[in-house]
This record gives sequence, C-alpha cells and structure tokens, in this order.
Amino acid sequence: MTDKISVGGPPPGRQRVVIAELQAKLPLLFTPLTTSTKLEPSSRLWHSKPNHEVTMSRPKHHLANGRFRNNAELNNHSSLLKFLRWQWQSPRVERIAFPIDRSQHEWVRGNRSESSLTWLGHASFLLQHQGFNLLTDPVLSERASPSQRVGPKRTTAPAMSLAELPEIDIVVISHDHYDHLDKNTVRGLAKQQAQSPLFVVPLKLGQWLSQQGIDHWVELDWWQSHEHRGWQFHAVPVQHFSGRGTRPNNTLWAGFVIDTPEDDRGQKKRIFFAGDSGYSDDFKQIAKQFKSIDLALIPIGAYEPRWFMRDMHMNPEEAVQVHIDLQAKRSIAMHWGTFVLTDEAMDEPPKKLNEAKAVHGIQDDAFITLQHGQTLRGDL
Repeated sequence: MTDKISVGGPPPGRQRVVIAELQAKLPLLFTPLTTSTKLEPSSRLWHSKPNHEVTMSRPKHHLANGRFRNNAELNNHSSLLKFLRWQWQSPRVERIAFPIDRSQHEWVRGNRSESSLTWLGHASFLLQHQGFNLLTDPVLSERASPSQRVGPKRTTAPAMSLAELPEIDIVVISHDHYDHLDKNTVRGLAKQQAQSPLFVVPLKLGQWLSQQGIDHWVELDWWQSHEHRGWQFHAVPVQHFSGRGTRPNNTLWAGFVIDTPEDDRGQKKRIFFAGDSGYSDDFKQIAKQFKSIDLALIPIGAYEPRWFMRDMHMNPEEAVQVHIDLQAKRSIAMHWGTFVLTDEAMDEPPKKLNEAKAVHGIQDDAFITLQHGQTLRGDL
C-alpha cells in the first residue's frame, strides 16, 4: 500500500482508499477458532490422493463445522476493536525499494543440473535441485490484494517475472492469504507451460485451484505426505490462519518439510518451508518427527505491533528460536522487505535478526538474509 493510516485517522480525501485497503487486510483480523466444540474429521475431497499419511486419531485442528484451528489456544488477534485500534494508531511506514540482484538469473533460466536457491521476494523462492524447479508461495503481482488497484503494493518489484522463470515442475503453497497465494501468478504458471506444474497445497485449497482452471494438484492435511518423482512433501502444523475475505479458516494452513530425491552419492536434502507463522511449540514437534533439516526458510517480518501480531507472526528473535528448535544446519530469512503489511520499519527485520543471533550465539552464516533476487549456488 502507498500509505499506512496515521495517528488521528486518515487524511481528508483518503477515506475511500483506506476502506479499500482495509478490505484487502481483513484476513489479518481473523484468527483460527479456539472454541471447545466437539471435533469431527472434516470431509476430504482429493484431486490427487496423498500417498502416505501419518495416522492420527480425531485431529483436534478439525472443527465440526468444517473449519480449522491451531493446536494452541489463542486469545489475541481476533477482536474487531483491536483490529480497528491497530489501524487507527498505525504509523506511516517509509516505503523502501530494495536493490535487486539479477546477476545470476540468465544462468538460473538455463540451469537443470546444479543446485541453487533464488529469493524472488517475500515468501517466494525458486529452488533448483536434481534437475527440478520448485517455487514456494509465488506472488509476482504488483499488489497482495483481491484487486490490483488497491491494497498492499510492492515496494520492490518481483526479482523475476513469470516470463523470466524457467519451466516450473512443482509449486508449494502454504495458505491462501493474498501475500502468499496470488491468482494471477498461479494462473500464469499453469497456462504458460505445456504441462502445468504440480501444486502441493494444504487441505481444501484444491477446490480453489480448480476454480482457477488448475487441475494438477494434491492437498495435504497436517502430518500427511505425498511423493512426486522422488520428492517427498510433508505438511506440518504452524500457528497461523487462513481466509481471503470475511469467512476465516475454511482452508488449512501449513508449513512443509521437503525431502529431495537422492543425488549421485545416494544423499538427500531436507528443507523446511515455514510459510507464515507465529512462534509455537509446533516447531519442537516438527523437529521430533523430522531430524536433520539441512535448510530452513523462516519468516522474520510483519510482527509489529506485538500486542496484535504476536500470535500469527513471529519476530526475528522468535525466528532464531525456530532455527534452534528445528536444529537446522542453515536458515534463510523471508517474509520481509517486499510489502508494507505491519508497523515495523521495512529494513528493521534483518537488523533485529543479527541482534538475536548475537544474543543466542548463532554464527553469522548459520541464519542469513538474501538480497532480493540473490541466487545461492552449490550444495544446499
């Protein structure tokens, strides 16, 4: 968005724009339900059945009304009055257009042999490994909004456009918020290739994809897994919520543990993609289930004010704790420096990350930030 609402309310002449921007930000209001309603497994409509499932008895994150909830009981974030208080008190945040590193992009487009990781901005990464191209939460439109006329607008352009991407094999979507699931981007990905990539999504998001004309997808519940051409995708719980309007939590949200195919030496790599999450004990449970995480992609932005954002968005210090909980060999920061979504300065998250690493004794190269567009080449 061009501006945030200043203390004292919107300036004259901006009321209509502010109302439209609030509509785009409505999903930030609604938190997953935490009632004590009797839980029943929701009905499941699989377009492509997951081919491995960790057995669970009566998942507590399934509600009888077909919606979903978090594992933890949450008391913050769900009040309309709190949302309006935040919006009214929210300061103007300076928009920063960060530089984009395109030095390796020509090589990336032709690469089908070497491992690489390119940050496209926010939660969008292009992972290349064993001849496969994988995208996470691709959002390449100008705005994270139901409309490209209003709503949160990028301060930094996507590091690569749809036309500049190599052919994509797999797309992983963590949840349906507009800054993680963009209609124009996923439609473009499906249409511009002779064969649509496989979309790996949380439970009940497949129907939305089908409505966009995308038929090649598999949806997963927490702790379910799916194998595709040697890749293993494991959906895991994270603390967040879903919704693209006023009816929250009709679709599931998830992080993903991704096991790559074996290389020539018979070795696999294990990657964790958090999507979007507040800090919770879920990460310790993930670490118990999945050992030896080689690379973790962890959000560090969209965390202020803490009194409102704490449950749903971790701050940099909590991101370092996630890195520790997962016992990740290496972590890379995401979810910062692309949109003005909350109240912290756009360049604050990397600074706070460095401070938190120093406090916890984490080596500089163990948890890093990338420049927009930057490509890491070599062993993951």
